[in-house]
Amino acid sequence: MTTRMRLGTQGWNYDAWIGPFFPMGTRPTDFLTVYARAFDTVEVDSTFYAVPAAKTVRGWHDRTPEHFSFALKLPQEITHEHRLRDCDDIASLFFDRARELGAKLGPVLIQLGPDFGPAELPALANMLPTLPRDIKFAVEFRHRGWINDGVLALLAEHGVALTLTDARWIPRKQMLALAARPTADFIYIRWMGGNRDIVDYSRIQIDRTRELEQWATVLATLAKVRVKVYGYVNNHFAGHSPQSVRELQRMLGQTPVEPEALGEQMSLF
Repeated sequence: MTTRMRLGTQGWNYDAWIGPFFPMGTRPTDFLTVYARAFDTVEVDSTFYAVPAAKTVRGWHDRTPEHFSFALKLPQEITHEHRLRDCDDIASLFFDRARELGAKLGPVLIQLGPDFGPAELPALANMLPTLPRDIKFAVEFRHRGWINDGVLALLAEHGVALTLTDARWIPRKQMLALAARPTADFIYIRWMGGNRDIVDYSRIQIDRTRELEQWATVLATLAKVRVKVYGYVNNHFAGHSPQSVRELQRMLGQTPVEPEALGEQMSLF
């Protein structure tokens, strides 16, 4: 199950994780390397704000093991500023930078804002055929009007995944059901939480056991039919995303790497 069920967090650069996750004394420059000893994938949020330098991307590649995978967010300049229109140049630059990851490149997330409604379907329909075929893509809608058979068929036509997001925009029940209707050869899931009230990322503050159990049931079914899954937990989901991922791993019968073991591994280096 582990090679086809990649679970991680959204980001890794959190000082609040020192102690509860990163061993005490871990330097920020070592966060990614230590993170990769616990999880085999991560969603990179920073690419949403700017196209990364090639040197930066190669650094991510070199600081992680061979089996590791990065999911990158498409820059907001494309999704929010240009709204998927007239952005070929920056998109081409971003894809070239993403390819610096080589085999470690996972899906690229096209995150659309809540104000990007179904009336803008032509922009999405025009962009999908231009996406490079050597990269996996997932689209996240934050407007429930997008969830219909026509849009699902459009995504399936281009092999683009519908992102299943556990958040306030679209009911969880609907997201869980959509897992049985993949539009690509993989599933992309984001556990976001209901709001942004949490500011302390060092500990679990909301009991999400019931929600995770619902998702674990769906994921176990997907594992049986050998659908590849990329799933990422945000700190706002429950307060401390590494622990949420470990809880989900346990529910799926996986053996999580506990924070104490990360400290032991560090002593070997």
